[in-house]
Amino acid sequence: MSRYVFTSESVTEGHPDKICDQVSDAVLDALLAQDSASRVACETVVNTGLCMITGEVTSKAQVDFIHLVRDVIRDIGYSGARAGGFDANSCAVLVALDQQSPDIAQGVDEADDHDGDPLDKVGAGDQGIMFGYACDETPELMPLPISLAHRLSRRLSEVRHNGSLEYLLPDGKTQVSVVYENDKPVAIDTILISTQHTAEVAGMSGEQEVRQKISDDLWTHVVEPATADLPLRPSKDSTRYLVNPTGKFVVGGPQGDAGLTGRKIIVDTYGGYARHGGGAFSGKDPTKVDRSAAYAARYVAKCLVAAGLAKRAEVQLSYAIGVAKPVSILVDAFGTGKVSNAELTELVNQHFDLRPGAIIEQFKLREMPALNGGRFYRDTAAYGHFGRPDLKLPWEDVADKAATLLQAEATRLQQGSSL
Repeated sequence: MSRYVFTSESVTEGHPDKICDQVSDAVLDALLAQDSASRVACETVVNTGLCMITGEVTSKAQVDFIHLVRDVIRDIGYSGARAGGFDANSCAVLVALDQQSPDIAQGVDEADDHDGDPLDKVGAGDQGIMFGYACDETPELMPLPISLAHRLSRRLSEVRHNGSLEYLLPDGKTQVSVVYENDKPVAIDTILISTQHTAEVAGMSGEQEVRQKISDDLWTHVVEPATADLPLRPSKDSTRYLVNPTGKFVVGGPQGDAGLTGRKIIVDTYGGYARHGGGAFSGKDPTKVDRSAAYAARYVAKCLVAAGLAKRAEVQLSYAIGVAKPVSILVDAFGTGKVSNAELTELVNQHFDLRPGAIIEQFKLREMPALNGGRFYRDTAAYGHFGRPDLKLPWEDVADKAATLLQAEATRLQQGSSL
């Protein structure tokens, strides 16, 4: 029997790196909402009393970036005396944006390999490799460790925002270790939560009593509600449970740790359960295949698993900058496929259009901010870009395509021919 423990982590929206991701995606939302053809690569840096946005933007949109940045920081929870050295109302906001490089723009405007097809004309905005993954461990077809970690992080922020635990501050991290036997999750080994809090909690200021109070409250208000609907739940008797292991977590957020866009890409994807080859997502418009092709690869992998063609599927795509068609496509089902990896790859080639222009059009990636009241990508910037039951993400909607794949495979078997 194969037995092992796999661990994934998540962070709350108040983590310094996640502040940056949300600011970068808020900038993207604002630009695309006004001008869907905007080219955006926005990076954000935060530190004590400072937020700087930099990168390359070419757009007809008119955006008050300073006001926008302050609104995002305020919405997260960094405002007033409780902000602890990072306040939306008083922090310095620096804007250092240039236009997109004309050398990059020309390859995106008109692909090197197009033959007149409008979808062929959109070249990839960067070279690189992107991975998508799905498995049958959860209803949303995500690995269980990252799914649980995100549940805990979202709940941690919920009880802060709704006032259930008024001593909580925005910064926080969660980590979940799951026991596997023969590649199946069988138990939750460890839950770790680190959460920023006020110096005084419920009238207590002693380190040990504060830590115990937070630990008890988080089990009742975060762990139990976040996992109540799962068949595999943590138990106080068998699950190791750690809260603020250093003893206290009062100094946090950008006051305690600088933040940067894109540093939590493993949190954004599959928690380390699958490979990641491209760049980060936040602040990048859909012509950047780092983002759009990673979404498409997840869509493909999820379709294969939803169709029952594999229990696990990882899809690799590669692109050349300024070229529309993928350089390569690979599917690996890790021995769980109903057909070979080569047959799954051919099925993908036949049924999915993975040119950047086609991906953008299918998922309406340029129009999504305008269609959602000016806010779309920002909501993906915390708690993961995949397997989000709380959001309507087009790359997660696979029911129709999965049915098409299943029918195609049934037809092939009836005909007795190769794909």
